[in-house]
Amino acid sequence: MASSSSFRRLSTSSDSSLNDSDSPESTRILNATGHQPLPQEDEDEGDIEVYNNEDLKTADAESQMGGTSSSQSESNFGSFRGPRRHRNRQMSISSTNFNFSTHLLPLGQSLESVKRTAGKIPPSSAIALVVGMQIGSGIFSSPGALSQHSGSTGTSMIIWLVAGLLAWTGANSFAELGAAIPLNGGAQAYLNYSIGGWASYLFMWTSLVALRPGSAAIVSIVGSEYLCRVFYHTAFSASPSQSASSIPMVVIKALAILLLILVISINAFSTRIGNHAPVVLTLLKILSLLGIVVIAILRVASGLQSHNFDSDKIFHGTSHSPVDFALALYSGLWAFDGWDCCNYVAGDLNDAKKSLPLVIHSSMGIVLALFLLANWAYLIVLPLEQVASSNTVALDFGRTIAGPAGGLVFSVVVAISCFGALNSSVFTTSRLISAAAEERYLPKLFSQKHRTRQTPINALILQGVLTIFMIAFGDFKSLVGFYGTCSWTFYLLTVASLLLLRIREPNLERPYKTWLINPITFSFVALFLLIMPIPSAPLQSLAAFGFILAGLPVYYLTISTTENDESRFEMITMKVRSILKLSSFKSSNKLRTRDVDGPEVLQQEENDHDDEFQQKSGDEIFQRLLSDRK
Repeated sequence: MASSSSFRRLSTSSDSSLNDSDSPESTRILNATGHQPLPQEDEDEGDIEVYNNEDLKTADAESQMGGTSSSQSESNFGSFRGPRRHRNRQMSISSTNFNFSTHLLPLGQSLESVKRTAGKIPPSSAIALVVGMQIGSGIFSSPGALSQHSGSTGTSMIIWLVAGLLAWTGANSFAELGAAIPLNGGAQAYLNYSIGGWASYLFMWTSLVALRPGSAAIVSIVGSEYLCRVFYHTAFSASPSQSASSIPMVVIKALAILLLILVISINAFSTRIGNHAPVVLTLLKILSLLGIVVIAILRVASGLQSHNFDSDKIFHGTSHSPVDFALALYSGLWAFDGWDCCNYVAGDLNDAKKSLPLVIHSSMGIVLALFLLANWAYLIVLPLEQVASSNTVALDFGRTIAGPAGGLVFSVVVAISCFGALNSSVFTTSRLISAAAEERYLPKLFSQKHRTRQTPINALILQGVLTIFMIAFGDFKSLVGFYGTCSWTFYLLTVASLLLLRIREPNLERPYKTWLINPITFSFVALFLLIMPIPSAPLQSLAAFGFILAGLPVYYLTISTTENDESRFEMITMKVRSILKLSSFKSSNKLRTRDVDGPEVLQQEENDHDDEFQQKSGDEIFQRLLSDRK
């Protein structure tokens, strides 16, 4: 693929466990003509040499004179990292070649199966993947919060449509980025290319400490509430409204934590996850939604539908508050979340330039139609007030249609779906944490595996602690708002980077180019979603932005900017160890001089020599740290 970019980077995967070769080549940078790179001072594996502006100008001039073939350019684009204008000195950054997606998708599959299918994903499988990612617990739990904030039947249906169209505009924008920059990693790769390593790092950081634990917490709570209400219905034959108000929240949270611990324990004791489980669960969820729609159609044919769609009631009670609109839109967008997941495997699609837009448009059309029909079915069978007050609308739907047996069937379906989604989330997130620790995004401690089972036990513990914290201090609505703020911050940055590339690199080859109105509309609505909830939920918004910004000092400490490929955190650790070792030497030497009656002078000279050597070593490390900061 031809491009106006001034150089290309030829790289192997950052995770050696996913490569067929045992010793991948060190990462090198080639200019656009395919010439050999300039001599590197450090040949450590995974290092990235970034040329200064003069080198880039020379490479750009050579590329304009010689040009490149399409196949060569496309192959060199495998792990491209765009130049930053402010980099006028060479810098070694080993962590920027971390492949975010190899430990992320497909959900529920082993890493070996991902390696076997790399580069062989047909459009039909990608469509099934995106549809399966979006049809999760959201469509069975979000209608209540959305209806509560919208206030009326007509407004709720409009917000569902707006949420779907907004996700579609975002998917179109991501399709352009994915076709122009066909790299695995999705937003992480696009932010790294267009904005820089810090934005890419913050996305990774937020995914690890906020987005994925938050998503797991939401799924755990939804599954727990469905199970609690099933038990209440079975044991006490209570009505849905009674059970909703009678089950203490502490019981729901306790069961959610137990479900999480169960899933983490399963993943800690076994590395084998069923490859067919995601396909079966996706099929089960689609059949459930189609069954709900068919039942609603039969209900209308029998004349037993509710009065929610009567002309005098359809817009009655509509909320005119922008804050309510934003919160309702958050609930709808939570159900559509996953529209960007296909871009994580854009590099593995067959002919990504053509198939990626097809995959996104087809999957978004299927999901939008299913969600609109499902919510129409809910409101055909249930009164609006009951929908607005429930987080388990599928259970209420089944109980209204077929009594306790119907509620039990739909509850079991949703609970199984939540369990499968939680299992996939725990499996992929733990591998992502472990891989990030290996690349020094996180402390090395979290990359350690169990001695015999080879499971990422420390990563699982970290994920469990973060998720339990969110379950304990949040509920469904607050967690959805928290998740929405974090995720839409980076959706906004990623789509804004598309506009930045349109200006900065107008000649970049774009096999698929979306209408300009799509990224502009998406950016304005995303900014609206980030600003409007702040007055009504300041602590929630503050917590979300706090989690994001907390990654900046971690990025500063973990990034490598020295010739020896040492991070600032490692240099500080070395200095502290040197000081502690010096103190221990002094203490031990004092004890030795007390016990020796004869050669005190000789002993003291040896101690002084050791102190001088240790002080010199520590000072050299400290001076290197200071010079690096300058």
